Amino acid sequence: MKDLQEATEKICELKGSLVAVDVLLTALCKALPETDRNDLLTALNRNAEVARTVLLHAPISEHTLSAFERDIGRMAEMIRPL
Repeated sequence: MKDLQEATEKICELKGSLVAVDVLLTALCKALPETDRNDLLTALNRNAEVARTVLLHAPISEHTLSAFERDIGRMAEMIRPL
């Protein structure tokens, strides 16, 4: 039971850290000029394609792949100039 409690606590810590990083990235993206946002979006798409190739050959769950795709889509929308 102690191991399960420790794992649960660590997962909660990781969630909090992930939310903090997400907030920082959102603020950074919104502060960028439009031309830089276009460049960032291009780089995101290029790097996401490389990551997809790596993930497809890695022993990971479908949950990981679907979370990756969901978050890449969300990030692309966040970066896209208004």
